[in-house]
Amino acid sequence: MIFVPEAYSDAWLELPLAYVARVAEVLGAERWWDDPFDPRDATILLGHGRALVWDEESGWRRGTFLSGHKGVRTELAGAVYLGGGVLPEPERVADLLAGGGTERPVYRSYRDIGDGFDQELVRYAGGLVGSR
Repeated sequence: MIFVPEAYSDAWLELPLAYVARVAEVLGAERWWDDPFDPRDATILLGHGRALVWDEESGWRRGTFLSGHKGVRTELAGAVYLGGGVLPEPERVADLLAGGGTERPVYRSYRDIGDGFDQELVRYAGGLVGSR
């Protein structure tokens, strides 16, 4: 059985971190952070003023970094949604960077607690949920 932390606990809020860290690693990005929740989201700086933002409803989008830092939602100019679902495999995100569209997809709602999404995030955490 997969342990999923209680919704809105610190461990639950941190569930996306291992996934985002893996995407950042695949892309060779050194700087990334998690942003506020509802929805849970995170930012990866790509360099040359570009950034990727992930959220648990729409997946990944890229654009020109305007502002943001840990705890403050990132603002992008010219956001392009990459597609590929809310949680594409980290190795696939690099391929998705070349495509996308401006219409925001909604794959799920952050209110969909218990829909299996958190179990997918636990997979990236390697069973280390709630520990550091």
